[in-house]
Amino acid sequence: MFGEMANHKSAQKRSRQTIKKNEINSQVLSILKTNISKFHEYLKSKNKEDLDKHLSLINSSLAKAVKKGLVKKQYVSRKLSSLSKKIKNI
Repeated sequence: MFGEMANHKSAQKRSRQTIKKNEINSQVLSILKTNISKFHEYLKSKNKEDLDKHLSLINSSLAKAVKKGLVKKQYVSRKLSSLSKKIKNI
């Protein structure tokens, strides 16, 4: 494979699994960051319908990230609270 340093069969398998999980985790985080940046773009346009729709997308992607252990629960609640507050202040 790709420069595996492991000698044992189980360690080689674990290395392969780690590579796959890293790719999936980076995709989840990338989607999350993209959704948040799109939310900020919609915030400038001040369209409440689009903002509400995007807030639910952010909520689901944050929930996936928590489920995978990529972000902490406290971060999710803080982020959703601040984004909801921004919608409210429009």
